[in-house]
Amino acid sequence: MMKMTTQEQMNQSVMGTYGRFPVVIDHGAGESCADETGKQYIDFGSGIGTTSLGYCNEAWTEAVCKQVKTMQHTSNLYYTKVQADFAQKLCQTAGYEKVFFCNSGAEANECAIKLARKYSFDKYGKGRHKILTLVNSFHGRTLCTLSATGQDVFHNYFFPFVEGFDYVTANDIADLESKLDDTVCAVMLEYIQGEGGVNALEQAFVDAVFEKCAAKDVLVIADEVQTGVGRTGTFLAGEQFGHKADVTTLAKGIAGGLPMGACLANEKCAGVLDKGSHGSTFGGNPVCCAGGLAVLNTITADGFLAEVQRKAKLLREKLEKLDGVESVSGLGLMIGIALKDKKAIDVANAALEKGLLVLTAKTKVRLLPPLTITDEEIEKGVAILADVLSK
Repeated sequence: MMKMTTQEQMNQSVMGTYGRFPVVIDHGAGESCADETGKQYIDFGSGIGTTSLGYCNEAWTEAVCKQVKTMQHTSNLYYTKVQADFAQKLCQTAGYEKVFFCNSGAEANECAIKLARKYSFDKYGKGRHKILTLVNSFHGRTLCTLSATGQDVFHNYFFPFVEGFDYVTANDIADLESKLDDTVCAVMLEYIQGEGGVNALEQAFVDAVFEKCAAKDVLVIADEVQTGVGRTGTFLAGEQFGHKADVTTLAKGIAGGLPMGACLANEKCAGVLDKGSHGSTFGGNPVCCAGGLAVLNTITADGFLAEVQRKAKLLREKLEKLDGVESVSGLGLMIGIALKDKKAIDVANAALEKGLLVLTAKTKVRLLPPLTITDEEIEKGVAILADVLSK
């Protein structure tokens, strides 16, 4: 009997929920990885924005390995120093009062939803539990966060959904006003709709959300699962819009590739979730916290985010000049490329063959390179894209 390939093994034993590219990633270093044959790839996707410091960053690897050898896990019935250090650093960096740790963006958003509903229940009683999200949003794949997601394409098959959600057309202030009634406890938004096509919200609309929610004591939840932790050139994307949400959720690049989510609450919301009202067995896992602390220490170093902004500008300028590119959207190193006459998935597959990993978002090619990407790797990656688009 012939030995199965890795792809055959996975197809046999793993549920077919992913449209995988036909490559087996074997190892990586810096901003590049290699498959089983040793072929090298420049990674402009960073695990969908997760390996924020690239593969096996030295400081990150040292911190994680040290923690693995010290203690891999204990429950949240006890205190750990590494979780305390990470929580303090994260709250100080983001400008929030307290944090709840979990394992993913969807879980972070679930926490935010529960917090918003409890805040309103504690203060106003029943009947004020609706959460407004935006059409074309994406907030996760649990049944609740799927209900919060404003895209019909994700909604089929899984009926009935969790009640208490309604959807506002992005950048439509009149639609927001018409739905922001006395049954609403929170508005949940992504400053840049990632899965929805890498589209940034308009400043006037963001201003209106915060102004109208403040007037009604309606919480604003910022889903920064993809935009947060330096991705857009500031620690939070909200900084570039001039606002800080009552609650902000993080995940993706927060722990450099380990499963970690965080729900940050301001002073008004910090005490809402009290003892027994929420929990997570693996939330704040020591190894993940060690990775997260290494990420924060790197990102908050002098000049790091300024470099992200410079590299983002360089990459965008080069992309805008390419034949076949209609426009470039997004913010910082969260980039969407609208194409003139090619399909995004075809470009992604062709780039893969030539040694470049990219992502897609609806009709766009999506780039989420490591925040540590070098100018040389930007040059090489853009050259591959230019070659693919020219054929």
